[in-house]
Amino acid sequence: MRFGHPDDMTSMETQNTQPRARRKHRSLAQELVAELSQRIRDGVIKRGDKLPTESAIMEEQGVSRTVVREALSRLQASGLVETRHGIGTFVLDTPNPGGFRIDPATIVTLREVLAVLELRISLEVESAGLAAQRRTPEQLASMRQALDALNEGAAHESDAVSSDFQFHLQIAHATGNRYFTDIMSHLGTSIIPRTRLNSARIAHDDHAHYMARLEREHEQIFEAIARQDSDAARAAMRLHLTNSRERLRQAHESAEVAAKQA
Repeated sequence: MRFGHPDDMTSMETQNTQPRARRKHRSLAQELVAELSQRIRDGVIKRGDKLPTESAIMEEQGVSRTVVREALSRLQASGLVETRHGIGTFVLDTPNPGGFRIDPATIVTLREVLAVLELRISLEVESAGLAAQRRTPEQLASMRQALDALNEGAAHESDAVSSDFQFHLQIAHATGNRYFTDIMSHLGTSIIPRTRLNSARIAHDDHAHYMARLEREHEQIFEAIARQDSDAARAAMRLHLTNSRERLRQAHESAEVAAKQA
């Protein structure tokens, strides 16, 4: 399966001879998302079809593995595909254009990330409280596994983002309410600000200190859920998400002031 139209191959080969490293990572991922999305909606890639491997897409499109993974993550968040671990990525039903949808490709500015954080606060604070009441030992173990993977993979951005999302998704699972899980799955990794912005840089913080603070906040959430303290779980989740929002809000205001003074 090839993604480019035959008529486009000459221009693609010309583009591939140019220094692609100078093109922004976000732009490359957006281009790949747009191309794959259009082919899925046009039925060129049909429901149930398995997408080519990451390596095959990399070779076809002349992009890095990081770009391919970011594009697939956005497609998954958009509800166009799902990744089955150890099997591959498959096309789902085309979403109804009239239904609720948040396009992760649009969450690119500080203002948009702040808006998503506000949504998360309203959703995940109650999710944490319900998870503390209802979680099973197996669900708690899944949270611990995701948290350990996050802490171990903190130095690798893509791994950290995936594990961060999995931790929050496991909390949603533990509510026993599938709608929490559905909304979280719909949003996907786009809800993690580090997929859109260099949060440590924006917060004027070094990466190690920034990650240590996130680890501490996550551990407080986990510990409250582990001891089935609903109030503490809600408070810990609210603190975690509010801290993220406030760090980014302050950076946003500073950026606006600097732009006006320029």
